[in-house]
Amino acid sequence: MTNQQCGTSRIAGVQFTLFPMSDNFVDIILSALDEVDHSSVWKETDDVTTCMRGKIVHIFDITKAIFLHAAKTGEHVAMSGTFSVGCPGDNEADVYMAESDEPVNAPNLSANEQQAGCKFAIHPLGRDDYMDKIYEQIDLSKARGVDVSPSHYMTRLDGDVASIFDAMEEAFEAVQQEVSHTTMTFTISANSPSNR
Repeated sequence: MTNQQCGTSRIAGVQFTLFPMSDNFVDIILSALDEVDHSSVWKETDDVTTCMRGKIVHIFDITKAIFLHAAKTGEHVAMSGTFSVGCPGDNEADVYMAESDEPVNAPNLSANEQQAGCKFAIHPLGRDDYMDKIYEQIDLSKARGVDVSPSHYMTRLDGDVASIFDAMEEAFEAVQQEVSHTTMTFTISANSPSNR
C-alpha cells in the first residue's frame, strides 16, 4: 500500500459524545460546538453523538477544540469517541476535504492550558502484526510530553489536553500510514472531583 493510498488526504472520521457533569450541560455542549470553527469538515450532531468527516488533521483539531471549550468552564467534563480511517465500507458521501492542511482552531487554543486524563486504544485492523504497531505507538507516546501508563485494554495518558490529543493524533497518523483500516477509541476527562 502506497503513502498516497494511506496518506493524510484520505477520508477520516470521528464520532464522539461530550458529557458535562453539570446542570448547565445543554449550554456547555451547545456553546462548545458553536465556539469552534468546524468549516474544514462535514459535521452532524444528533441526540447521541457528533460525527465529523474530513482530513485527519482537521477532525483532531476540532475534537480537541470542542473538548477544551467545554473544559474551560471549570465543570467536570468527559468526552468519549472513536476515530476511524480506511473503513472498507466508507464512501465519499457526507464529507468535506478542505484544501488546507492547517488546523483552523490551533491559533486560538495555545493559551488554553488544561490538565486531563485520557485512555485510548488504537486498532490496526486486518493485520497479524497488530500488537507490534500498538507497542510502537505506546513507546512513542513517552516522548510527547504526556505521562503514559498501562491500563486494562487501553493506554492511559495524563497531561495537558493539547499534548494528549497531539499524542493520539501522531499515533493514529503513524499507524494509518502502514495499516489501511485503523480505528482509535478514547475517553478523556477534565476537572474531575476525583483529582481534587
